[in-house]
Amino acid sequence: MKGTFALLDIAGYVALLLWGTHMVTSGVLRGYGSALRRWLGRYLAHRPAAFAFGICLTAVLQSSTATGLMASSFAASGFLGLAPGLAVMLGANVGTTLIVQVMSFDISIIAPVLVLLGFSIHRRSDDARYENLGRVAIGLGLMLLALHLLVVALAPVENAQALRAVLQALESEPVLAVLCSALLTWLFHSSVAMVLLVGSLATAGVIDAPGALALVLGANLGSTLPALIEAHTPVARRLPLGNLLVRLVGCVVCLPLLPFMAHWLAPLGDTPARIAVNFHTAFNLGLAVVFLLPVERMARFLVRLLPDPPRPDDPGVPQYLDESALDAANVALANAARESMRMADMVEGMLKGLVEVFGKDDRVRAAAISRVDPWLDRLGMAIREYLAELGNEALNEEDGERSQEILAFVINIEHIGDITANNLMEFAAKKAERGQDFSADDIQDLAAMHALVMESLRLGLTVFLRGDLRAAQQLVARKETLWRLENEASERHIRGIRERRDGSGDVYLRILRDLKRIHSHLAALAYLPLERAGLLQDRLRAERA
Repeated sequence: MKGTFALLDIAGYVALLLWGTHMVTSGVLRGYGSALRRWLGRYLAHRPAAFAFGICLTAVLQSSTATGLMASSFAASGFLGLAPGLAVMLGANVGTTLIVQVMSFDISIIAPVLVLLGFSIHRRSDDARYENLGRVAIGLGLMLLALHLLVVALAPVENAQALRAVLQALESEPVLAVLCSALLTWLFHSSVAMVLLVGSLATAGVIDAPGALALVLGANLGSTLPALIEAHTPVARRLPLGNLLVRLVGCVVCLPLLPFMAHWLAPLGDTPARIAVNFHTAFNLGLAVVFLLPVERMARFLVRLLPDPPRPDDPGVPQYLDESALDAANVALANAARESMRMADMVEGMLKGLVEVFGKDDRVRAAAISRVDPWLDRLGMAIREYLAELGNEALNEEDGERSQEILAFVINIEHIGDITANNLMEFAAKKAERGQDFSADDIQDLAAMHALVMESLRLGLTVFLRGDLRAAQQLVARKETLWRLENEASERHIRGIRERRDGSGDVYLRILRDLKRIHSHLAALAYLPLERAGLLQDRLRAERA
């Protein structure tokens, strides 16, 4: 029974270590995920910057697995190129070794201090960022406490015959040791936990240095599996597969040399635990040196190996709403924004042909515009459901605001699609049935309003993608210009009707009205960023004055 209790203790302490890692990762992503997303998209065009960012990000998240999942989602969504993504993963692999290096020393004395400090920050702060900072401190404290308890729990196991027999069998079968360690690492979702556990076993004398190195190789291999397994499309699998192939090459090269490597690393620390930790660092540094330069060629190879799937025949099917990204709010929001841009592209295509539809009675173009609206409705529904699944509890204040921006954008784009497909195309059909012709002045006024709407659409996309306050102010200011154009066009058209003495002006006036409604939905895209910046009320007061 003592052995059973000891195994339960070890399992519980490993679970505590994993929970501490989860707290650190979730705290960083909730508090600073949006800033990380901006860095990923803005500064990682070059390999050295991507490599350095991978090191820093993993050091902050305390998990190369979390970095891999985040980078894979961004690469699949197009926010991160495949070659920079591979460089990020090489840096992440080095970053996780730095965590192991620090935690391999006996620093458990600061665990209670970190937990107490994190608890105080979390309970006493109303700022979400500070609350998540406290969460990170608690997670680090739990990780250190779990490592200390693991060492204590493994001490009585040192003489357990069953465990010794299993590990000695693995020492004589290094390939089997690598596979078993990879499986355990995949179950843990943490190479840090596995390498530290190997170090604890080596410290307890349960396993020798070459056997520990084989288990470390397995930990490196197994840490690539979660991101690969959770990727559901060929494009999403490219980055984790590249990381797996890099680690696999390293394992194949190092496996026959383990006894020699244990001897070569002995001067840096002669205990099996220190040799295992130093080998973990040397292994990943070596892979980074070898593979950082040819990442472009690796990216091309992965694209050939996993080509882009054919586009679905139904444009209303979402392409970027990856369910596996819902655990990371910033990644999920980036996916939702990417899908929202597909809706914007569809609406832009609908609006482009309006003047031709009314000027030339182009029924084929009108039918094509009407077919787009059901696709927009289905995409909008899918995005709203995706954001609802994300939930408010996973969002910090900034991510919550971004979620509201995406939701408002989707709703306004849907309304624009409805007005275009239902109202305007209905008016086009009535115009064709009645055989009505607009005058040259009418077509010119319609073209002027249409051009202003198209320019406002581009401004609205700039506001949505970049939060550009200057573009937002310009977008709202254009409302007055469009209202003036509508009034002038209406007056000219009514004068023309009186001169011709016919009653055929209702269709044209309704078209002008609906163009103004479309512009109002575009201007609404500017309200949220202007309100956050405190500029909306000033604008409204100026309009009333």
